[in-house]
Amino acid sequence: MSEQATGAAALPTTFKAPSVWRLALRQLWRDWRAGELRLLGLAVLLAVAAATAVGFLSDRLDRGLKRDAAQLLGGDVVVASDQPTPAPLEALAAQHGLRLSRTVTFPSMARLPDDLGGDTRLVSVKAVDDNYPLRGQVKLSEPPAPKSRQPQPGEVWVDPALMQGLGLKLGDTLWLGDSEFAVAGVIDVEPDRGAGFMNFAPRVMLNSADLAATGLIQPASRVTYRMAGMGPQAKDFAKAARAAIEQQAVRGVRLESLEANRSEMQQTLDRAGKFLRLVAMLSALLAAVAVALAARDFAARHLDDCAMLRVLGQPQRRIAAVYALEFMLAGLLAAMAGVLVGLIAQQGFVALLSGLVSADLPAPGALPAVLGLGLGLALLVGFGLPPVLQLAAVPAIRVIRRDFGAPRASGLIVGGLGVAGLAGVLALIADDWMLGGITLAGFGIAAGCFALLARLCVALLRRSLPRGGSAAAWPRWLLLATRQVSARPGLAVVEVTSLSLGLLALALLVLLRTDLIDAWRSATPAQAPNRFVINIQPDQAAAFRGALSQAGVKDFDWYPMFRGRLSAINGEPIKLDAYTDPQARRLAEREFNLSHSAQLPSHNQVTGGQWVDDEAGGLSVEAGLAKTLGLKLGDSLRFDVAGQALEARVSSLRKVEWSSMRVNFFVLFPNAELANIPSTHIAAYRVPGDAAATRELDRRLAREFPNITAIDVTAQLDQVQGVINQVIQAVQALFLFTLATGLIVLLAALASTREARAREFALMRALGAQARLLRQVQRAELLGVGLLAGVLAGGSATVIGALLARRVFDFAWQPSPLPFGLTAGAGAALTLLAGWWLLRGVLQRPVVASLRAATTE
Repeated sequence: MSEQATGAAALPTTFKAPSVWRLALRQLWRDWRAGELRLLGLAVLLAVAAATAVGFLSDRLDRGLKRDAAQLLGGDVVVASDQPTPAPLEALAAQHGLRLSRTVTFPSMARLPDDLGGDTRLVSVKAVDDNYPLRGQVKLSEPPAPKSRQPQPGEVWVDPALMQGLGLKLGDTLWLGDSEFAVAGVIDVEPDRGAGFMNFAPRVMLNSADLAATGLIQPASRVTYRMAGMGPQAKDFAKAARAAIEQQAVRGVRLESLEANRSEMQQTLDRAGKFLRLVAMLSALLAAVAVALAARDFAARHLDDCAMLRVLGQPQRRIAAVYALEFMLAGLLAAMAGVLVGLIAQQGFVALLSGLVSADLPAPGALPAVLGLGLGLALLVGFGLPPVLQLAAVPAIRVIRRDFGAPRASGLIVGGLGVAGLAGVLALIADDWMLGGITLAGFGIAAGCFALLARLCVALLRRSLPRGGSAAAWPRWLLLATRQVSARPGLAVVEVTSLSLGLLALALLVLLRTDLIDAWRSATPAQAPNRFVINIQPDQAAAFRGALSQAGVKDFDWYPMFRGRLSAINGEPIKLDAYTDPQARRLAEREFNLSHSAQLPSHNQVTGGQWVDDEAGGLSVEAGLAKTLGLKLGDSLRFDVAGQALEARVSSLRKVEWSSMRVNFFVLFPNAELANIPSTHIAAYRVPGDAAATRELDRRLAREFPNITAIDVTAQLDQVQGVINQVIQAVQALFLFTLATGLIVLLAALASTREARAREFALMRALGAQARLLRQVQRAELLGVGLLAGVLAGGSATVIGALLARRVFDFAWQPSPLPFGLTAGAGAALTLLAGWWLLRGVLQRPVVASLRAATTE
């Protein structure tokens, strides 16, 4: 007794349990090595990567614009006008002590001397004074150290594109109008070029002292005069100048801002940005489905572990803390990896969009990374923790029975907070209430409909099962497959719903991506016009058209053109102070290029009202202009055309693709003739054959019609098509993230039923079923589930895609039965392939191992 007592006394009287952190880290390492957290980690990684890639790119672009705001504007404040800056504004600037710089910008033709070939190019001429630029500095690539900050009289600085296009070198002569200049510099950086992504015409910069001698500015010339100011009182001047413009109702004068510098490709880039944000949102929503499935499967795999811990007396709080901490650590690591992948991906987007965005962007900020980590945590809290917390909270006897029990309030609260957080993060990612609302509502409604329809299909399948002797007429594999599905309706609903959501996202992106790419490419086809000719006089029309026909030009745009300013709407004179939107104010005060045509242009689409050929007193307005100015069908518009009043009512609205490189007008009168309205003609065409044939026609037209202006837009057309191809590459690159996330959902959905299938197959093999029969059963079940999920996804993708196309992306949507066939076939094929990959080990297990597994479970 004494030895026993002594031995007992030697035993430790207390045992210190490992800390929650240590247990969580140990469990994390064990589960990660076992592969139980890989699907969850991949889902979070891909969602965070997609969101942060878009976020990093947008953040860098926005901060780059703000960083360079003053240089992009050319000063602290800029007054732009289509006439020389009004004297009162000049005096107001002097009163505020601003240092001023004045520039004049307009399009024109530059040409080589005859001894160098006489080739011409459309250029953007910019005349600058001795104070230019107020902010930044013009940098030249040749020579690297110019003699002054501006071109000297008799000299011009030009863009590299013009040097290459005309084969120029420093010192060569270039003609502008009636004057010749020496090419003295090649522009590398022009600080106030603008915030737009592209500037089509190459720049030719000259000294203001030379401008009058060129004779380029005529009464009908389209010229932009800019007065840039810099000084401590710039904001006060801007406020006073804006008030003066509004009070005096000065037309054609505006204060410039970054938002005014919009690219001709803005519609394409806006659509691409929305699509990229849609991809990020769908990746996050798919990741939510994958995380929920992975968490459920994770909890099911740890039922026995929790049972043992409960039997050994571990409290619910400790079990919940260990598993919650393990789950959160795994998700946090995956989210951090996703931020890193997103950081790398956005740099790839910058490379894909080279030429559209500056390579000298600010370094990525921290906000997108924080947003990405918040997205990862929201996914885990909203969709991962509830089943884990529920697992730790059930009684031990229910765990042994492999039953989760009823949902607990704590799990529901945590899940609700996580879902709310996810919705908030997705709203920030969308940056567009229409895009975010349609996507979130569509996804949520679709999930509920999928679950309801899947439940209904399972119920119908159960009722259709043959009874008694009629079962003998069914193939054994089909009978067993249908009975298996109907015997576990809950698992079937989860499987069909999750697969449908994954296929819905993929189908939606494929359809929208295809339509976007088709819309972009059809808007600017490969054979789009590469020549625009303006200032064709009415008495030259027949001869000019004949010259085009002789050159083999068959299809070309041909429209009369005249300029007019909107002066009244429904009899009320235009008041600029009535427009709070800067874009609306600019449109209300500008002069428009107007035209008339008895037939609707083939590249325009009527979106409201009705186009009536030769309608008296009617006019057609571009839909975007009508929306910005608040115009509607039936409104009466009055235009001032060279001192004449031209009034008509809005009888139709048109959709115009401004990136189409075709002749387009904001306002078009549906008439073959307009009495007493002087006009010239504009033509757009492509010359068949090689570049030599095109140049020969250019020279012939210049000789026969010396007054016309022929604009070569070959380089611009190539640039537009290059932009479209670059944007397409960026869209396709990010699309891969969602494709991978959709496949993760597919794998997670099938993995969540792996153990249930293993038990069923173990029992059937114990009862004598052959492996061949089980494979047939498995294929039939997978094909049926995949087909049903694909059909449901195809229908939902059609509805949601139509809403997004019309309400968000603004392009026509043509319903097609194709999505049903594609998603049904893809669902069946992917489900069969993924099921074979995940479940192949189940059928390969020895019978004894299957029986032992079934017994222990």
